[in-house]
Amino acid sequence: MALRQVDNPPNPYLSEHRQWLGPPPEVRVEVYEETAVTIITENDSPDIPFRWSINPYRGCQHACAYCYARPYHEYLGFGAGTDFDTRLVVKTNAAELLRSALAKPKWRGRSFAFSGITDPYQPIEASYAVTRRCLEACVEFGNAASIVTKNILVVRDAELLAALHRRAEARVYLSIPFADDETARAIEPYAPPPSRRFEAIRRLVAAGIPVGVMVAPIIPGLNDRDIPAILERAAACGARSAGHIALRLPRSVAPVFLSRLRSALPLKAARVESRIREMRGGGLNEARFGRRMGGEGEYWKSVKSLFELTARRLGFETARRDESPALPTPPDRPVELHQLSFDFS
Repeated sequence: MALRQVDNPPNPYLSEHRQWLGPPPEVRVEVYEETAVTIITENDSPDIPFRWSINPYRGCQHACAYCYARPYHEYLGFGAGTDFDTRLVVKTNAAELLRSALAKPKWRGRSFAFSGITDPYQPIEASYAVTRRCLEACVEFGNAASIVTKNILVVRDAELLAALHRRAEARVYLSIPFADDETARAIEPYAPPPSRRFEAIRRLVAAGIPVGVMVAPIIPGLNDRDIPAILERAAACGARSAGHIALRLPRSVAPVFLSRLRSALPLKAARVESRIREMRGGGLNEARFGRRMGGEGEYWKSVKSLFELTARRLGFETARRDESPALPTPPDRPVELHQLSFDFS
């Protein structure tokens, strides 16, 4: 990983703030191993179409500037900027906790979403394999699961996911918000390029796994015109479902995103910020339930229409709500299947 300067907004949960008198130190990846107490998270937000999720990691090496999960790192005493990208927490006992939970009768027939606040296939998964071991537990107990990822590492587990799909249900969604590799690299610098993610769709489909594409987040004025190209390429690779989410910039995410945008794409920054404010009623974020995953105004309506018309033309299964992909419950099986509506990102 290339070295970058420290760039974290002030943490609102800390009573002290430091300023460097000289050049900031180089940013290096630090990995913290955590012995977690629990691994299953219950979600009660009306905007999120799944109830149970599993987060094997905290923080994410993909360093996507727009990641809505950045503020969660502040609860750990870290920053929401480069700390989120480089100070990573691994829940080393996640699979053991999951097996213990799945052994209880009350968990039968409940699906898990991987993840919610991180990408379950970020690079350190190659070494720790926490997500893989959790999926092995799901196969062992016949427990359905859905995954959203940006990383082609998910292909490593194609046979395992196919086995889970045969026994219960497994769905994988590739998050692909940009059609071209260059723009993607500017905003999500350490995630695999879109071209590789399309290849991951093709390989997972070949393994017999239902795959969808998440055009998420849609950043008005930046990647909204990419929607047709993304959906067409995903369909050509065999994706069956599609979903989208509008850009969210809660709390400290806004300064991180705008800083990266102005630095990496200075000629587009003003237009993008203007479009964001247009779809957010003049602000940068909408926190109210029922509104935060979408947008408002004529411009956003045109973006939403572009997605819906293109998805319909290509024969995609689409969500009942803007923010999530379609994940139908299979017949003759008492399993609740849920959709992961985030772009971990």
